[in-house]
Amino acid sequence: MKTLIVIDMQNDFVDGALGTKEAVAIVENVRQKIEQYKARGDEIIFTRDTHGENYPETNEGRNLPVVHCVRGTHGWQLVEGLYVDGAKIIDKPSFGYTGWGSFNFESVELIGLCTDICVVSNALILKAEFPEIEISVDPSCCAGVTPETHEAALATMRCCQIKC
Repeated sequence: MKTLIVIDMQNDFVDGALGTKEAVAIVENVRQKIEQYKARGDEIIFTRDTHGENYPETNEGRNLPVVHCVRGTHGWQLVEGLYVDGAKIIDKPSFGYTGWGSFNFESVELIGLCTDICVVSNALILKAEFPEIEISVDPSCCAGVTPETHEAALATMRCCQIKC
């Protein structure tokens, strides 16, 4: 079974506190990719960047002083219409989720936001945990903080044998 991991497709990253026009532009591609996996009966996992009210006091908050993805807020929610019944949701407190090793993946494709922060972080963690499986990223379903850092993250992942 193939697994699609949809990274942080949340309101704050699309059209909220940290949204970009590039993030808005990929929403339909992401929706179509999710539907492809759902139609085949493959596994779909969503991650949500998840912070508390104390975000400004955290290391991330001191380095990125834009409050976002606070649990329970509109910005923390997945973009409307993306979630599909039966999909798992993982709330992660940092860029990369460190619990991937408890899964049993055959192959993984990652999509979502932001290519240059959370997508690359999770892709590299997955590659370290599962060095023998195919791990890929669909660039048309990802957006970075800027187009330049999106491309840089893709190049980094290619260097680490992640198909992009």
